[in-house]
Amino acid sequence: MSKTFYLTTPIYYVNDKPHIGHAYTTILADVLARFHRNAGQETFFLTGLDEHGQKVQQAAEDRGIEPLQHCDEMAPRFIDLWEKLHISYDDFIRTTENRHKIIVQMFLQKVYDAGDIYEDEYEGLYSVSEERFITEKEAESDEFRDIKKLKEKNYFFKMGKYQDALIDHIKSNPKFIQPEHRKNEILGFLRQPLNDLCVSRPKSRLNWGIELPFDKEYVTYVWFDALINYITSPGFGKDHESFDKWWPVSYHLIGKDILTTHAVYWPTMLMSADIELPQSIFAHGWWLMGESKMSKSIGNVINPMDLIDDYGVDPVRYYLMREMVLGQDSNFTMESFIQRYNSDLANDFGNLLSRISTLMKKNYDGRIPDPGELSEAELRIKTEGESLCSTVDGMIKNMRLNEAIENTMQYIRSVNKYMEENAPWKLVKEDKSAAGKILYTAGEALRLGAVLLSPVMPHRTSILLDAFNAPGADLSWGGLKPGATLKDHEPLFPRVK
Repeated sequence: MSKTFYLTTPIYYVNDKPHIGHAYTTILADVLARFHRNAGQETFFLTGLDEHGQKVQQAAEDRGIEPLQHCDEMAPRFIDLWEKLHISYDDFIRTTENRHKIIVQMFLQKVYDAGDIYEDEYEGLYSVSEERFITEKEAESDEFRDIKKLKEKNYFFKMGKYQDALIDHIKSNPKFIQPEHRKNEILGFLRQPLNDLCVSRPKSRLNWGIELPFDKEYVTYVWFDALINYITSPGFGKDHESFDKWWPVSYHLIGKDILTTHAVYWPTMLMSADIELPQSIFAHGWWLMGESKMSKSIGNVINPMDLIDDYGVDPVRYYLMREMVLGQDSNFTMESFIQRYNSDLANDFGNLLSRISTLMKKNYDGRIPDPGELSEAELRIKTEGESLCSTVDGMIKNMRLNEAIENTMQYIRSVNKYMEENAPWKLVKEDKSAAGKILYTAGEALRLGAVLLSPVMPHRTSILLDAFNAPGADLSWGGLKPGATLKDHEPLFPRVK
């Protein structure tokens, strides 16, 4: 295992209102960051906002304010939500920050000096909504709005120069683009000649952007600005020791709709600048309502704030991580959310804590009982718990988070079954030490489960671990200390109707 783990979310467009798609990617990154920190790996987690471009300039003009003021007023919507979702990012970058502008200009100059940026006149169809030139075929697809014909001088990046090198890299690095079907999608895209990329906008049309260092009449194309954030934050061009420590990034986590920019534009840009490519670009699916992607135009976007206010942060995090198979689309329904909450969290997880702590308080003076020597049934629970820790570690490192969560919950269910079969609430009346052994075993198994689920549900699992007087992320059996005093706690997951 590498000593360091660096992962990023996309930087979200400042004009968007945060919705469940944004929340999903960011929670996914947070879960991975927390898991790697728990495993003792030094971790760096970056998120942030993309604040340049025509739509921001237009929105500010419509409001009669400066673009930066508009961005400053929009940014807290994301920052506040990430705080509410318990997102443990290490850096939040905004592309309007000076530290980023300096690196973008440095990067552009480097690519220009390499002979990979040239000036040319171009005439074609331009999509204002996408802020890029599009082909006739794309224009006919009805997927682009506000299309106009433009003829203007611009600067172009020789993206096509690196097409063969990119294909070779993808084929020789199987985990570079994940999952597999997304890799095949990009290889299919690269079977056609790769056009050069327009990387400028004339100030006469757009002045809200980062100025080209070699021509002050132009600003850079928003994607050529935004993607560079991934190297700005870890210290490219200013802190070589920090940059060498963190780069190349372990994972760029993205939605599948921005796969081409990350898997084609970005690697060719890095090749030109002679910077090592990312280890992996992972594109997850979309959250659907019925058969439709959540979108503002359809009006089926779920606001994560509403769910948090009604059900709490951790149940929302749990549902989003448990329900989506990484790389595939997933359906969101309130019915499935409530069912998952009641069955997994209230019945299986929260109820087990309640039963164990109630019996310990009633019969053992509110202290953890001594397990004594474990018999066959207890040794099985212990062995399965130790095996589970290894299984979950492998699954998370292979981006199979929903399976890791389900395996953990199956273990919790087996502990509930063990409690039912051994009925310590009856046994305690006849053999207090035997009942104590059962309660200790069930409690320790639940502690292990809570540690494994702590990256997913950091708040509620911390309540459980605190109730057992066993904080920390230790995954070795025996974390519960006999004689330790239990602490009072509210019901972990009250059932909802």
